[in-house]
Amino acid sequence: MRILYISHLHPPENAPLKSIGGMQRVSMQLVEELERRDDVEIKTIIQHAPWKGIEIRTSFFLARLARKLPGIVDEFKPNVILFSSMVTASLAKITRSRVDVPMVTINHGQDVKMPIGIYQKFIPKVFDALDGVISVSKATREECIKRGMDPGKGIALPNGFDMSDFKEVPDRNEALKAIEKIFSIDLSGKHVLLTVGRQVKRKGHEWFIKEVLPKINSEVIYLAIGDGPEHENLINVRSQSYLKEKIILAGKQPDSVLKKAYSAADVFIMPNVPVSGDMEGFGIVLLEANLAATPAVASDLEGIKDVVEDGMNGYKIPIYEPEIFAEKIDEVLQNGILKLGKQSRSFVEQNFAWNKVAERYISYLQQVVENYKSSH
Repeated sequence: MRILYISHLHPPENAPLKSIGGMQRVSMQLVEELERRDDVEIKTIIQHAPWKGIEIRTSFFLARLARKLPGIVDEFKPNVILFSSMVTASLAKITRSRVDVPMVTINHGQDVKMPIGIYQKFIPKVFDALDGVISVSKATREECIKRGMDPGKGIALPNGFDMSDFKEVPDRNEALKAIEKIFSIDLSGKHVLLTVGRQVKRKGHEWFIKEVLPKINSEVIYLAIGDGPEHENLINVRSQSYLKEKIILAGKQPDSVLKKAYSAADVFIMPNVPVSGDMEGFGIVLLEANLAATPAVASDLEGIKDVVEDGMNGYKIPIYEPEIFAEKIDEVLQNGILKLGKQSRSFVEQNFAWNKVAERYISYLQQVVENYKSSH
């Protein structure tokens, strides 16, 4: 199968992979997996750009590509065009009359729910122009249907994960010592609760600090790695908390520190809250934590539902239930995490390895191609 893959999400080629977003990481890993396969020939058109100014850069990227895409298709002759998100999938609507090849997009959640009026009016037209839609979770697929996607046109397939980076994870005791040194803290007799991700409202950092942390009976340190528009607000929230000595807002950290944090953590925390116009499409950081044998306690919300299986790699908690959230954290810490941690890693290896997920992608793309041929 010949695939033309188009993405605007990849970081600068000369930049270190420092706390890149989940969508970026997934896109990069998908390309790497497809390039490894003998049954796929892939050509990529990728914008490498930093997050700052991404909107303007992407506008120019798409405008140039709208003119060039028909020629690229004539030269490469792909069986299918695969877009990395709804943003790049806008090209399907713009070029549909000039490109006689089936077009499929992956979507992640936020790229579907983005609360911009003109964007939301345009999305149904993009769905009409597409021949297939891969949503990273059932919740994301439902949001697509609400916006006019024909249910028969879309499928929910999980993100995959490149296990190669996590074949060997840091020893937990060594990781604890490293985290103590990096952040100048004493973790003796304390459990580490870890959150990793862009600090936006839907991630629920503020709610967790205010409502859940005070209700946890175990001795814990809450380490939040990441940056974003909520970071300054979280600094203020921390400063006003009587538990501020238990809260570390670490900002962005390189992958080397992330791996140590995942290994040092006892429980990975994903306390998401519903936010209008935004959603958690999947939650790739949950898989990263699980591969370091760290189970999760997370909100039972949106794409997280498809990633956490209760008792296997963690537990899902009803949203806005701080007492239940805190009780479950205490229960996991007190009952021992060794068995659940080992289960967590096995669960990810069995269900989210890229070679297995890519097989499902290819099968679906082949189906779309056959349907396109039979209808044209």
